[in-house]
Amino acid sequence: MTTYVILLRGVTPSGKNKVPMYRFREVLEEAGFAHVRTYIQSGNALVDTGLPPQEVETSVRERIRDSIGPDLAVIVRTGEELEEALDSNPFQKGYDLSRVFFVLFAEPPSEEKVREVLSLDLSPEQIAFGHKTAFMYIPGQYGKGILSGGFLEKKFGIPATMRNFNTMSRLAAMAKERPDR
Repeated sequence: MTTYVILLRGVTPSGKNKVPMYRFREVLEEAGFAHVRTYIQSGNALVDTGLPPQEVETSVRERIRDSIGPDLAVIVRTGEELEEALDSNPFQKGYDLSRVFFVLFAEPPSEEKVREVLSLDLSPEQIAFGHKTAFMYIPGQYGKGILSGGFLEKKFGIPATMRNFNTMSRLAAMAKERPDR
């Protein structure tokens, strides 16, 4: 069994992309996932399963659409992959971690498009890229500058979801927790 972190794209507290976490847990349990738990109201869950990640993504997306309503992109990572992203974050020492954001892509963006984004003048915002992750440092108010998860998703044409440093850290820690403890 592998513990996967399920990250939903675009969950809102109300409206068409509303996914109540109690119902999300029920849907995941009904699908046969073990040790189901959610974290905050923005579409984060952890499950244990023997399925490969692509099957988890497909199953969760279909079940949410069929049982709850919204058709949302689903990004799946292991706890180790979240730890790797946290460790690879270039905006650590000397940066306000409350202004660091992670954009997790469904697949790696093309090198050409990454170079294009890196060539933009984003100051005072900063961006760096990992394998399937973008790291953003946004010192001002989010949404007032250029960088956002939506900006990158449109630029690369691939599904993505964004989490802040605290949420990423908490999800990585939760992935280490075992149900027998």
